[in-house]
Amino acid sequence: MDDLIFLSRIREAAKAVSVEVRSARKVDQLVAAAAGSRLVLVDLDSTRLPTPEGLEALRSDPALALVPIVGFFSHVHAERAQEAKARGVARVLPRSAFVQELAALLGDISETAPRSEDR
Repeated sequence: MDDLIFLSRIREAAKAVSVEVRSARKVDQLVAAAAGSRLVLVDLDSTRLPTPEGLEALRSDPALALVPIVGFFSHVHAERAQEAKARGVARVLPRSAFVQELAALLGDISETAPRSEDR
């Protein structure tokens, strides 16, 4: 994601529930970082990571095809929600709702695996 302060906020929430966070700025980094993950978080507003290509790469990799993806976006870019759903994103949330649900999302994966990664 482009917003380093927001990424820091996600890292702090993850640290509180012992969830590892990895970030990626390129499609190949995203695929590598997603390997072994229980959840992938995608900033649908990112200008650095080509989101459509990244989502396609995740969904076309048999080892990653079933990893849930949660995408978040600025409410002013509502069209990104439909685009992301069409590309296999399990949940798409406006950034404000994502912030409210972040602890629960991370808590869910923390309970299902002793070590999980989050992108």
